[in-house]
Amino acid sequence: MNNHRPKNLDLGTIRFPITAIASIIHRITGVGLFVAVGFLVWALGLSLESRQGFDQVVAVLTHPLAKFITWGILSLVVYHFIAGIKHLIMDAGYAETLNGGTWASRIALVLAVIGIVLAGVWVW
Repeated sequence: MNNHRPKNLDLGTIRFPITAIASIIHRITGVGLFVAVGFLVWALGLSLESRQGFDQVVAVLTHPLAKFITWGILSLVVYHFIAGIKHLIMDAGYAETLNGGTWASRIALVLAVIGIVLAGVWVW
């Protein structure tokens, strides 16, 4: 067995293809959504508890930092949704080639950026 192959463990020097970047972002947004569910459940529970709880949630969500966090959560949802649709299309047998997957990833990223900008306009 030849163990003299060069090893590059510096991830900063590796150039990932667009399909890998899209896949990594999809996984990161999934983890982010899992974490964000705690905040969303807290806000929902407090807002349904009483009128004062609802007013408290409204007061919290009007703060600029809360708006930024809300925009971040919406950004996670937008990207994860669009990438999920891309995966469903690929599961149906379309864009399974290397070229097709590259184009599907590019389209998903562009649509996600557009959706994230629109979500930011909506929140602010």
